[in-house]
Amino acid sequence: MSLTRKLKRLWRKTFPWLRVAVLIALIAYALGEGDGPPRYDLAGTPRLVDGDSLFVDGLEIRLKNIDAPEGRQTCQRAGKNWRCGQEATRRLRQLINKQAISCKGDQYDKYNRLLALCFVNGRELNKWMVAQGWAVAFGDYRDEERAAKRARKGIWASQFQRPRSWRAQQRR
Repeated sequence: MSLTRKLKRLWRKTFPWLRVAVLIALIAYALGEGDGPPRYDLAGTPRLVDGDSLFVDGLEIRLKNIDAPEGRQTCQRAGKNWRCGQEATRRLRQLINKQAISCKGDQYDKYNRLLALCFVNGRELNKWMVAQGWAVAFGDYRDEERAAKRARKGIWASQFQRPRSWRAQQRR
């Protein structure tokens, strides 16, 4: 018996589950599921959740590599509390000004939000929020954060808890 015949016989009789797995993999690849997570390149008028989260075309998006104060978060300036989370959201809304934005992303966070870079009129929202002091850098944008801190822009003109720490404290 030839080697080819032996392999065919072995394939048919010994590994039926492997044939099914290979078939499923081939079908998934043909349907585009083998390319990793879906990539989004979308545009539309956003509905803001807070200073780093929004919805576009029904999809929840988190602005990648930044962390803005939460909507209910307060900061202290001159010994008084002020609603820095609401202000960060207001500033982002002001920048967008009811215009369509475009977002690109292909990763998701643990809450299944698309992590994306978003733009309005060619201006990157993520970078702008950090540069203007309305969000802290979370990965990229360290230079923008240092410049905003030096210039005491936005939340850097006050005492504040980093949004990540504030969220952790609220969960306790």
